[in-house]
Amino acid sequence: MSDVVIDASVALAWCLPDEASEYADRVLVALKGQMIVVPAIWSLEVTNAMLVAERRKRLKEPEMLRFVALLEGLSILEDHQTVGESVGNGLPLARDYGLSAYDAAYLELAIRHNARLATLDRGLQKAARRAGIEIVS
Repeated sequence: MSDVVIDASVALAWCLPDEASEYADRVLVALKGQMIVVPAIWSLEVTNAMLVAERRKRLKEPEMLRFVALLEGLSILEDHQTVGESVGNGLPLARDYGLSAYDAAYLELAIRHNARLATLDRGLQKAARRAGIEIVS
């Protein structure tokens, strides 16, 4: 089986009750025994979204603790590149596919690892399909 790249939107659907989705739940079940690869920005995106949700009273500490335990139980590899590689690889993809630099990081990682991509972001799904990347269904 190939690696799976998971963007923050999917992970946050596991954490935030008001963002739960059947797709994210199916992805979580399908991840059993899979290596998850995420870009270096992933943990910061997830942490910041949790912090904002807590400040807005959308998330309580017990939910946060359960989510962190869930993440610790998954095989997640944080991919690192040099600054030059990150900019040099991401910028053309962001331009070519009309993505933010953040979303381009997920697409670039999926391309480089020949991995499937799990995302709730429609624009990123569309770009991934155009780039020949399989979307986790």
